[in-house]
Amino acid sequence: MFDRLQAVEDRYDRLNELLSDPEIVSDTNKLREYSKEQSDLQETVEAYREYKDLKAQLADAKAMFDDKMDADMREMVKEEVNELEEKVEAIEDRLHILLIPKDPNDDKNVIMEVRGAAGGDEAALFAGDLYRMYSRYAESKGWKVTIMDSSATGLGGFKEVVFMISGKGAYSKMKFENGAHRVQRVPETESGGRIHTSTATVACLPEVEEVEVEIHDNDIRVDTYASSGAGGQSVNTTMSAVRLTHIPTNTVVTCQDEKSQIKNKASAMKVLRARVYDKFQQEAQAEYDAVRKSAVGTGDRSERIRTYNYPQNRVTDHRIGLTIQKLDQILQGKMDELIDALIVEEQSARMESLNNA
Repeated sequence: MFDRLQAVEDRYDRLNELLSDPEIVSDTNKLREYSKEQSDLQETVEAYREYKDLKAQLADAKAMFDDKMDADMREMVKEEVNELEEKVEAIEDRLHILLIPKDPNDDKNVIMEVRGAAGGDEAALFAGDLYRMYSRYAESKGWKVTIMDSSATGLGGFKEVVFMISGKGAYSKMKFENGAHRVQRVPETESGGRIHTSTATVACLPEVEEVEVEIHDNDIRVDTYASSGAGGQSVNTTMSAVRLTHIPTNTVVTCQDEKSQIKNKASAMKVLRARVYDKFQQEAQAEYDAVRKSAVGTGDRSERIRTYNYPQNRVTDHRIGLTIQKLDQILQGKMDELIDALIVEEQSARMESLNNA
């Protein structure tokens, strides 16, 4: 492990030199590439340097032991040694985690697509509940939520809502929501008090920069039409809504929430780029696919990942067998306990995979 840590520190120092090189500074792409690599390594390097400093302090403290010390001094040194040993052990555990290969998309913004699935109007209402849950969670993190496209129902739900969560590390937290979500509750329209089961699906895509996936203009068909809202009524009579079709992959994206056709097209391009990137990643990179299947929360979107049981105020994540009796709080966006458990499970799986490699 320590050979790898030293290699990371050496690379970090080399990047500092490169970022001071006038040739690199004048090359926008290289500057961005090296700056990001340096930023990615910084936490590990700082922890490794802290570790080396603590080890030096521990060696000095142990060297202070002397038979000629009085009892009080020996006790003080012993306490210092014990304290430093605990700190060294804690930072060693942290370094093990920091050395786990990271998902390259973790620091990115995330595009989320929530759709009502089985259950008709009740599924659409549940999709709306999930959107509000994610929005509240994002707000608690200081992230920005922007609706990119939506198809609302007259009852306050969504047939579909596509939105971006912007903020450092947004994808690293939200990627675990990828999959099918099931709700068990008594619908407001149910007079007999019977519990119904409905589902909604959630897709989580990292925002993709233009340099990461090349989409040619002549591969895109652009259609414009008038926006419409819940129930089909006209929202505006101008041709502001945009439908983009990526012909090689037959990927279709629509955006109509902005009044401006230009803004809708820009939003649609972000979603299209993310979907095409995701498609290429899943189809063309076997190694990446293996990680998606082994890591928590990145499996098939048809997989049922979680159940929300209203009568029992219970949320169960089926991937890790975790049940929390705090459904009311989770729906208010207090998702940390749930997401933190999924992150720990993912780190454990990645560490085990690394050890077995």
